[in-house]
Amino acid sequence: MQFSDIAEVFDRLEHTSSRLEMTDILSDFFKRVDPRDLRQIIYLSVGRLHPDFYPQELGMADKLVLRAISAVSGRPQSEVDQLSIRIGDPGDIAEQLIQKKKQMTLFSEPLTFEAVIEGLTAIETASGKDSQDRKMKHLSRMLHDSGPVEARYICRIVTGRMRVGAGSMTVMDALASAFANKEDRPEIERAFNITCDMGLVAETLAEGGLEAVRKIGVSVGSPIRVMLAERLRSLPDIIDRMGGKCAFEYKYDGIRVQAHIRKGDGGFVKLYSRRLEDMTSNFPDIAEALQRQLRGSEAIIEGECVAIDPSTDNLMPFQNVTHRRKKHGMSQAVEDVPVRIFMFDLLYLDGTDYTLSPYPKRREILEGAFDVNTDPSTYDHVGYTTRAVIDNDDDAQRFFDTAIASKCEGIIAKSLEDESIYRAGSRGFLWIKYKKDYTQALVDSFDLTVVGAFYGMGKRAGVYGALLMAAYDPDTGKFCTTCKLGTGFDDAFLASLPSLLDRYRSESKPTSVFAEMVPDVWFVPGVVLEVTAADISISPIHTAAYGSVKEDAGLGLRFPRFTGRVRDDKTPEQGTTVGEIREFYDMQEERDADPSDEPGGEFTD
Repeated sequence: MQFSDIAEVFDRLEHTSSRLEMTDILSDFFKRVDPRDLRQIIYLSVGRLHPDFYPQELGMADKLVLRAISAVSGRPQSEVDQLSIRIGDPGDIAEQLIQKKKQMTLFSEPLTFEAVIEGLTAIETASGKDSQDRKMKHLSRMLHDSGPVEARYICRIVTGRMRVGAGSMTVMDALASAFANKEDRPEIERAFNITCDMGLVAETLAEGGLEAVRKIGVSVGSPIRVMLAERLRSLPDIIDRMGGKCAFEYKYDGIRVQAHIRKGDGGFVKLYSRRLEDMTSNFPDIAEALQRQLRGSEAIIEGECVAIDPSTDNLMPFQNVTHRRKKHGMSQAVEDVPVRIFMFDLLYLDGTDYTLSPYPKRREILEGAFDVNTDPSTYDHVGYTTRAVIDNDDDAQRFFDTAIASKCEGIIAKSLEDESIYRAGSRGFLWIKYKKDYTQALVDSFDLTVVGAFYGMGKRAGVYGALLMAAYDPDTGKFCTTCKLGTGFDDAFLASLPSLLDRYRSESKPTSVFAEMVPDVWFVPGVVLEVTAADISISPIHTAAYGSVKEDAGLGLRFPRFTGRVRDDKTPEQGTTVGEIREFYDMQEERDADPSDEPGGEFTD
């Protein structure tokens, strides 16, 4: 297969805003592709050679890529560097300069898909002395044989800027259309949710059909997409929604991890963040303790890593555990910041997949799966979340108050019903979270994605002064704007914004963004920030929940403020959704309309 065939499909996707049209483009292409190539094409579409959880990345520096572009195009390095300042994206620069190249060398050959995979693999594995020169040589060889559009995507792949606009939901729609039926899509999604490997699912479906996909199972070492909780406005509402009885667990203020543990010969431990980042090196003490204290042979569990004061056994603020995210000085960080993992779920144990078992059974098996020290006078790295079965409002309030007094964020309520399975990759009301923020004017904070920036004025001149923030709409695959964020930034954070954001810079509005407001700079969704706000209002300039409350209007956050927390543990798709923004708005309207909040109501001053 020629790489130009693949680049043409990527180009069509990039210039298409319709999810249905993207699905049709991909479905037609998948049918024409050799099933043996499909896995690698799926990975390339997001700029990788492996699944997202695989630790190795291409990650070539822009400077090196620009040198290769200069060498292949014959343009002076100074000209290429100036284009980089003006355009930003090395892929667009490569396309432009190769398009202008006066003549192709006589020795240029059509670039095959196999040659691209070979070149990218050589770049990924290059290490040691002269590795940068070898990477540049491999890239130059591919660019030498590339046409303009091929060059655009090769440079984006090696710099981690791949953006064709087709998310995982669109890819699954296309796979179902190409190799199965629309009604079979849930089984395809289930396979993806328990493997986090779209390439594996695509190859299996193309070669063996739906029957082969059904045989894909949970495997230690392959992360499972996390289950997420919904929100409700009060504890009594939660009890009612859960049918009058449920389990309450402390909601700890730490870093959520999924631990994959295997003992014996070939044993290992992998700790994955919800973003599929391998965090094992950040918590070596936790990894060692989990492996040592597991009673069985292998398991997959979930828990929250929380900083602990070992002298008092008290929980420490979230900022303490973030010191464990350092890349250097980890041995000192382990000593300075003791951490405990509070386990709350078990997904797999010794050959049995428990994701389809109800929560009470999973919890029971979890509590028998580890040797946990229950002596409060002795520090242990492994423990269980504090938990109680609740069936009335008074007990619910007491449990919540105790959680807050213990320095937790709040509580998670969990269904005890037979259908309370672990819904991988899904947010729903089998789990409901309630935090102390919910007692304030506006419930909760929002994890929003940066899609644009505005240049600053006055003392912020020369830096980004405000950001255009968006929520994700899983139904359309679009990021819809909901506020312009300009407060809560200190000088150090403003100075860091270019290094944080510029790798996602785009010359035009990305097809995955739905926006009416036009910033000075567009970004492909990639960076998630935690934001608070005074309330939510109908907005003629924002697109979140567009048309759902008022025609030709969306919902916007009023007086948004950055909390100081970059949610690098979340992908943009795992941030606050448009549906949640609408739910917050509805809750706010109910609260504002409550007669007990008005003079003469049930509670008056």
